[in-house]
Amino acid sequence: MEAKIKQEFNKRFNGEQGTLYASAGRINLIGEHTDYNGGFVFPGAIDKVIMAEIAPNGTDKVRVFSIDINEYAEFGLKESDAPEQQWARYIFGVCREILKRGGSVKGFDAVFAGNVPLGAGLSSSAALESCFAFALNDMFNGNTIDKFELAKIGQSTEHNYCGVNCGIMDQFASVFGKKDHLMRLDCRSMEYEYFPFKIDGYKLVLVDSKVKHALVDSPYNKRRQSCERVAAKLGIETLRDATKEALDAVRGEISAEDYFRAKFVIEEKDRVLAVCDALEKGDCETVGQKMYETHAGLSKDYEVSCEELDYLNDVAKECGVTGSRIMGGGFGGCTINLVKDDLYDNFITTVTRKFAEKYGHEPVIYPVVISDGARRVEE
Repeated sequence: MEAKIKQEFNKRFNGEQGTLYASAGRINLIGEHTDYNGGFVFPGAIDKVIMAEIAPNGTDKVRVFSIDINEYAEFGLKESDAPEQQWARYIFGVCREILKRGGSVKGFDAVFAGNVPLGAGLSSSAALESCFAFALNDMFNGNTIDKFELAKIGQSTEHNYCGVNCGIMDQFASVFGKKDHLMRLDCRSMEYEYFPFKIDGYKLVLVDSKVKHALVDSPYNKRRQSCERVAAKLGIETLRDATKEALDAVRGEISAEDYFRAKFVIEEKDRVLAVCDALEKGDCETVGQKMYETHAGLSKDYEVSCEELDYLNDVAKECGVTGSRIMGGGFGGCTINLVKDDLYDNFITTVTRKFAEKYGHEPVIYPVVISDGARRVEE
């Protein structure tokens, strides 16, 4: 990928040379639907990246080429200069958000490509935003914008230029990622802590169902509203401060649906903390057990699973996989699996064959390694 980017950059911009930057996609080991409830998430950056070669061009224009979709875009840096192409709006948005914060951005040339799978819930858009935010901070601002602000620049780009009202987790993981470490982020205080994640004898692998069910009645908003109603009933700001005992005390005064939604969130908050403790002790069996509990909760209580994901989870269990769960919002997408090395090949063969027999297409397998986040690529 690096050689291809350099070759394209050289050809497109008259032999000039730029600097290479990269930022990563992410996984989230545990902590699903907890971010908007003030809870914890536990993501890590992965070895799938967006990489760009970038050089100042001495003008007030940005000229950028995407290798993967073979498209070129050119735009100015004023609010009225927004490009038509959706992919280019991510880069334009990052430029605008830096300028709004009083930072400096001047015209530049860029060529980028990536190997973060699209549509697999690995946050390719956050990787793109973080790559350019990190690069422009390095190139035009002497790295004076701190890392949290870079993550917020990516999040604001989604909100203001791409129409996605996302939380901070994806951009946070992409900017702060550290090789062989996961990060526990407190979504209320924004405090975070690194936890070593280099487990000998285990692999992490995603199994992508390639299924995305049509979502009617905005199910995410409905679940969020359930959580907010229960928090209001308990007299607290978010379910972060709720206990199972307090929830059970008001069970007769709320709908069954609201009860089960809140039950999942309260239990998931505790599971993230239990997984962190287990990892510190090297106890992978507990990590895996909690992953299975999360899947069951997302399937039965939060009701964001689907038949195909439940099937992938069942096959993982049959193959002796240590831990498996839906990763992401649900209704399709991937499972994330913690698998012992000696069971890995059999699991991949079995899950690919059985899923194809049942659903008529093979799932896509993505082995992942926990890696560094946004960075300058040393040549």
